Amino acid sequence: MNISALERPDYNYCAMPLAKYACRPDMSRGRVFEERPSRHRTDFQRDHDRIIHASAFRRLKYKTQVFVYDEGDHYRTRLTHTLEVAQVARALARSLMVCEDLAESVALAHDLGHTPFAHIGEEYLAKCMEPYGGFEHNDQSLRVLTTLEHKYPQFLGLNLTWETLEGVVKHNGPHVLGESHIAVRELQAKMDLELDSHASIEAQVAALADDIAYNNHDVEDGLWAHLFTLEDIKDVPILGAAMNAVRSEYGGGLEHRYLVQETIREMIGGMVEDVLTETQKRLRELNPQNADDVRAAGRQMVAFSDEKKKAVDELRVFLFDRMYRHYTINRLHLKVERIVTDLFTAFTKNYKVLPDNWQARVVEAGGAENEQIRARIVCDYIAGMTDRYAIREHERLFDLYWDLK
Repeated sequence: MNISALERPDYNYCAMPLAKYACRPDMSRGRVFEERPSRHRTDFQRDHDRIIHASAFRRLKYKTQVFVYDEGDHYRTRLTHTLEVAQVARALARSLMVCEDLAESVALAHDLGHTPFAHIGEEYLAKCMEPYGGFEHNDQSLRVLTTLEHKYPQFLGLNLTWETLEGVVKHNGPHVLGESHIAVRELQAKMDLELDSHASIEAQVAALADDIAYNNHDVEDGLWAHLFTLEDIKDVPILGAAMNAVRSEYGGGLEHRYLVQETIREMIGGMVEDVLTETQKRLRELNPQNADDVRAAGRQMVAFSDEKKKAVDELRVFLFDRMYRHYTINRLHLKVERIVTDLFTAFTKNYKVLPDNWQARVVEAGGAENEQIRARIVCDYIAGMTDRYAIREHERLFDLYWDLK
């Protein structure tokens, strides 16, 4: 007998059919703190929604992807990057008949721990934290999800499912614990993430979606910023091939902006097609009967082909040389080092210049008399800042004429 969705006693199911190697929300390994199921959403949908409503997610709007927020409204921010990753992840997940909600949840959560000023900010915050256990943005993303978000009276963090947390920790492969992995250690004591295995196929989808998104939108942003030109990129094989395909279809008179847009679309489409083809090939070889077979496969199931990976690596080299190490970005290093180092030193030396709620965290954690604890809380505060807030805090503390009338 068929039962309509409105008549079902258990709403923790998927509307779309799933492959046998997909993660199913009705078979989730649960949460650290047990909760009553939702009558209208699956467990993975609830994870997705909790991430969207997190304060850290909103702050991604003013966190750097490559260009600082005040350099122009057309460049990607950490938020728009995250949304593009989520979109690609959902498309890949649907094509592979795996759980879109889980793949998108991992995609939405993967960058929540990023500092202001992107990897430059992370570099200098990590240097500041070297004597205190280190800092790593992936671990900080998990710390945001499990500790730093204060949304619920029953627990700290968002209390996400095992599968979502596993995906955040292991989306790039098995996780080797290091000194800086504070959040992973704390969570591992509460639920076994099986760190030696690979993640679910949904988490692997999110990881490849990240590669596809940033490699393409960084090209577009670099062209927009005039860091390089279409003439410069034609010798990068993957870019040249995409541009030639567009010119072949539309002829040589295509307006510059449309040539750029169509080239990026061609590149994204080619990468997605390659990932799907290679992943389906690997799945046929493995013939997984459930989600755990994917975890135990010994290699990532979601991947580029060798040929496409070589082409993508060549693109990364080009972007590194022509964009990430452009002199304008190098100049930003000087400013970010000053801002992050000055803030960390000031707050760690005298926690009473922190805002009241952060002073309370220091006292409650015993950091008033313990520099190790105090430094970690200061690190949490700085890592959570947006670019503009970090700049403003630095001005408040070190501009002698700030707010003086």
